[in-house]
Amino acid sequence: MTNSREATDEKLVELALEDVDWFGLLVERYEPRLKRYILRISSFPIETVEEILQDVFLKTWKNLNGFSGNVKFSSWIYRIAHNETISAFRKAKSRGHDQQVELDETLFIPDKTDFVKEFDQSLTAQKVKKTLEHLPEKYREALVLKFLEDQSYEEIADILRCPMGTVATLISRAKKRFRNEAEKQDIQFTS
Repeated sequence: MTNSREATDEKLVELALEDVDWFGLLVERYEPRLKRYILRISSFPIETVEEILQDVFLKTWKNLNGFSGNVKFSSWIYRIAHNETISAFRKAKSRGHDQQVELDETLFIPDKTDFVKEFDQSLTAQKVKKTLEHLPEKYREALVLKFLEDQSYEEIADILRCPMGTVATLISRAKKRFRNEAEKQDIQFTS
């Protein structure tokens, strides 16, 4: 039998289509990542995030036969999470609920690119959160996917359903908007 820890997502999908118990392994693998992602791009309390996550896995299961393998499974399930979160945003907005972003207080954008290296060491997660809150949704999502979720440009293109060139432009513009917003809030960058 297949070692579940070493099995690829695509292999687990194949096995889950034959035996529902294998789907539980996909849920186990993706639940913490998707929960973190939803929290990072939304303003929802943990109870709402868990409801969204449940809807994500229900939709994933219902549409598992439709997974074609043209994109990575991770991109496909992130796209479902993205869509479910946007739907929840729209429902909340129609009810007049606040749209501020809530991020885990311990989060920092990882030190992986020149953009991130510009941040002063004293920049706190609260300041990052405050800055992200002021960005338009498309820019916030691009930065979260790239720098907090560590998704590749190809995966981001699959999740946001746009060309990779658009992703590159979106991230570039998002970084500029982030810097401008941080400057407005007197957040200092290192030289």
